[in-house]
Amino acid sequence: MSTISIRELDPKDRNKAISFAISGMHFDQYIKNPLLLRLYGRYFWYLENSRATHLKAAYQGDELLGVILAEVKGQPPLRQCWYEKAFSRTIDWLQKTFFKSSAGTYDTVNKDMLDVYKEHYQPDGEIIFLAANPTLKVKGVGTALLNALEKDLSGKEIYLYTDSLCTYQFYEKRGFERYQERTIELTLNKKKVPLSCFLYRKKIA
Repeated sequence: MSTISIRELDPKDRNKAISFAISGMHFDQYIKNPLLLRLYGRYFWYLENSRATHLKAAYQGDELLGVILAEVKGQPPLRQCWYEKAFSRTIDWLQKTFFKSSAGTYDTVNKDMLDVYKEHYQPDGEIIFLAANPTLKVKGVGTALLNALEKDLSGKEIYLYTDSLCTYQFYEKRGFERYQERTIELTLNKKKVPLSCFLYRKKIA
């Protein structure tokens, strides 16, 4: 079996990366319609790419294993075509229609945690997204992606948001400190679901 290699994302694998976003961010907990789910996954991917300054992909041979996105101050964002920008604007109504007040609550809590964090630290960047292919049982994908990113961010203070629906323990095992935590209640398919929101930080050595 070949080893994991880190390189640029092959354009032909963008749809796979979008599917990782859907599964990694648990959008299926909010949106049940398959078409709307795919549209929102693409919207999310384009939106995050519009501000990302770093994108790394993990491969085993020609098979895409995972991706990581980050935004770092003072560095230019990745190139985004006009179609992606237009698509993001067009699909923006999905955010308001299907996430409604829950999305607003989530965003507000994250902003509050960030404000507290910035009272004591001056962050250089944010890890926007990290996900591996859920259908492949390849170990070490997230670690390989994170290690590759950290090589580019030596000496920088970085943070990320995650929550109890995600595998947040991964970051704790890799030296991230859980700096802030808030508990909110989301409405998922007409059910009230408690959710813990986290802000993690790390000074890259």
